[in-house]
Amino acid sequence: MENDMDYLKQSDAVKARFDKIKQREVILEVKGLDKVYKTAKGHTTALKNINFKVHRREFVCVIGPSGCGKSSLIRILAGLESYSGGEALLDNEPIDGPCRQRGMVFQGYTLFPWLTVRKNVMFGLEMNGATNEEAGREVDLWLELVGLEKFTQAYPHELSGGMKQRVAIARALVNQPRILLMDEPFGALDAQTRAKMQSHLLEIWRNIDITILFITHDLDEAIYLADRILVLKAHPGEVQEIIEVSVPRPRNPEQFNSPEFLATKARLEALIHPAEKTEHKDEPDVHIPSRMIRFVNVEDNVE
Repeated sequence: MENDMDYLKQSDAVKARFDKIKQREVILEVKGLDKVYKTAKGHTTALKNINFKVHRREFVCVIGPSGCGKSSLIRILAGLESYSGGEALLDNEPIDGPCRQRGMVFQGYTLFPWLTVRKNVMFGLEMNGATNEEAGREVDLWLELVGLEKFTQAYPHELSGGMKQRVAIARALVNQPRILLMDEPFGALDAQTRAKMQSHLLEIWRNIDITILFITHDLDEAIYLADRILVLKAHPGEVQEIIEVSVPRPRNPEQFNSPEFLATKARLEALIHPAEKTEHKDEPDVHIPSRMIRFVNVEDNVE
């Protein structure tokens, strides 16, 4: 389907929403960030001169081709890797190691198999000095928020993939971080579960004061979730463009075929796969949707 709508075009409501976002405080700021790895053959630059800001309660997705440094970037922001140059600041403080102000959710569930759901979520609070009673009260609230209040005594092996990831999200949020960092958290899930988890995440984001930076390789997922999309290019990883998603909120299944959605997706495809249009000139265009299952409607009225 051809779509000649400019992906930069925004409705008045979308413009007003971005105006509000830009007036909020900056939670995360990355300035001139470089990451160089030492290898047996010399040095490899994974990230080069990365610059961006994330405002409070903003939802930012990061996408790019293989080798663009997405995972390196989020591990640096989580404090799990050092960087070679530039700055990474949370609330104007340098990021130099893990801390409870930055929650992290990985693609793997990283749950303790010998602990129940409740004990898994309590673990971080207890490590930070909370009493069993205090931690229990907090955990019960978060498990209710992610819809697992009936599974508090279950063990990880008794849960589905989506339920395990909800436990991981609750465990990251129970410490009430300033920002939630997510590294392709739904990448290992089947399409139907993934769609449900995206809706769960938007519902959580709508109801609590949390800022999210979300790594993904799925263009539909990025457009559906994000306020803005940070597009990286590979070898080395550099910022190509930061796109303000023109699809209005709340988002619903019909929007996947809307001019705004299709224009944004076309722009992302052009940035990430720039050569594909010329490599097979004589072959007919064939478009296979990346996902046949559409998302349930989630009311997202974050201001």
